[in-house]
Amino acid sequence: MAGLAAKFGSGAMTNSVEGISRNEALFVIGSNTTENHPIIGLRMKEAVARGAKLIVADPRKIPLVKFATLWLRHKPGTDSVLLNAIMHVILAEGLEDKSFIAERTEGFSEFKESLKEFTPDFAETITSVPAEDIRKAARIYASAANAGIYYAMGITQHVMGTYNVHAVGNLAMLTGNLGKDAAGVNPLRGQNNVQGACDMGCLPDVFPGYQKVANPEIRQRYEAAWGVSLSEVPGLPASEMTEAMLNGRMKAMYIFGENPAVSDPNTNHAVKGFESLEFLVVQDIFLTETAELADVVLPSASFAEKDGTFTCSERRVQRVRPAIASPGEAREDLSIIHEVHQRLIGGDLTTKVQAQDVFAEAAGLWPNMAGMDYGRLDQESLQWPCPTKDHPGTPYLFEKAFPRNETGKALFTKVPYVVSHELPDTEYPYVLTTGRELFHYHTGTMTRRSTGLDAVAPEAFVEVNPADAKDLGVKDKEMLTVTSRRGTIRVKARVSDIVPPKVVFIPFHYQEAGANRLTSDALDPICKIMEAKVCAVRLER
Repeated sequence: MAGLAAKFGSGAMTNSVEGISRNEALFVIGSNTTENHPIIGLRMKEAVARGAKLIVADPRKIPLVKFATLWLRHKPGTDSVLLNAIMHVILAEGLEDKSFIAERTEGFSEFKESLKEFTPDFAETITSVPAEDIRKAARIYASAANAGIYYAMGITQHVMGTYNVHAVGNLAMLTGNLGKDAAGVNPLRGQNNVQGACDMGCLPDVFPGYQKVANPEIRQRYEAAWGVSLSEVPGLPASEMTEAMLNGRMKAMYIFGENPAVSDPNTNHAVKGFESLEFLVVQDIFLTETAELADVVLPSASFAEKDGTFTCSERRVQRVRPAIASPGEAREDLSIIHEVHQRLIGGDLTTKVQAQDVFAEAAGLWPNMAGMDYGRLDQESLQWPCPTKDHPGTPYLFEKAFPRNETGKALFTKVPYVVSHELPDTEYPYVLTTGRELFHYHTGTMTRRSTGLDAVAPEAFVEVNPADAKDLGVKDKEMLTVTSRRGTIRVKARVSDIVPPKVVFIPFHYQEAGANRLTSDALDPICKIMEAKVCAVRLER
């Protein structure tokens, strides 16, 4: 959000899933797409079958590598150096889109100057990617008539995560791959409604529609609609709440649909924060590890039991209707929150609020959804911006302008070389990176209660390169102790060349061997995301 909004004026996926199969070139970085976004992965395979060239940049030999024209196996945490070097080659060989740069961007001269040091040879020393492969990647991407970039948390969960996103945006701008079909910059959201949650204001500094709380005109509009006085001060990002809990600044918390007692980096530290609260409420569909810490647990409805809308990565708003009734005392989130609110203000507990009413209010206050209502959404899904009732929705953004400011131009930004917060040393000689696997999702709240899925993937593992396994004297499926500066877990070894030497990988779904007990909570200074993708560990039999 922070990276793309600063460059383009919007932080959403610029293009559509449907158009992926028509890409002439695809650049996938920081995304294990076929395992974490399987349907989008199918579209990528379809593009390759049609003749598209696929570049995959990932330290691990992920399944998508099998379909790649070129695999760039860079060291964890060196994404922006790799991207800068690719752009250095594009400029050196005159492959940039000069007319797009001149007509639709600003800040190019300073940006161009900043790339001089990022030669392919310099990048090879930092990333371990051969200089000639960097040149090949530049030529493949820049020579395509329409090329799409696809990324996920593999490039964002770093102390330089915002810079990584800036670099991705710079690459698309440099080659004119914005504002047209089957191209663009495409962040792949981690859940089915992450985009919708952001759209509706679940960020610390905005109202619904990414409208800043610090803007007096916007604040007045919401004050008029809601009939209350509203603060101009942004709230805390989630990553800063642990310290606020521990130092007593934050005394109570209300969590719903999230399990941070397993998912937060440096989990042991985060749990101490939750335990220090005077009052904790958790609203969820199961008694999660976080719910076990709560003073009050409110049972809520699952995705299959609620009415409303979901908005997916491609900005597509889709109607959701109950397929089954909720069990026991479980209720829809909206119903619970509305009643809590009525009790807080001494209101009428007999009043009801419908998802349709909330949607109508949001659409009335955010021009990008002004043309949407349940009447239309009952018949078809729509992609925002959809400003009028007769507008068909927008399959790709920025066709005519970038909404960043009154110039309508995108901004090139300088991306410096920033080193990960914690690198290997003699005491902790391995780099740990974490992620998901195909058969489980996030903290396993739902998937690990599925007997079929849990039978296929019943336990945690640590991927270890065969050379490292030999040095350690460990065989496949033997137990290892993995230790960082923050915690220790015991987990089975999975000896495999999926990971390079001195890099290990652990999926974070398994509470009994929680990878996030090891990971770092060092913050990106711009957007405050935690560096879950790189930390130093040691392995012991």
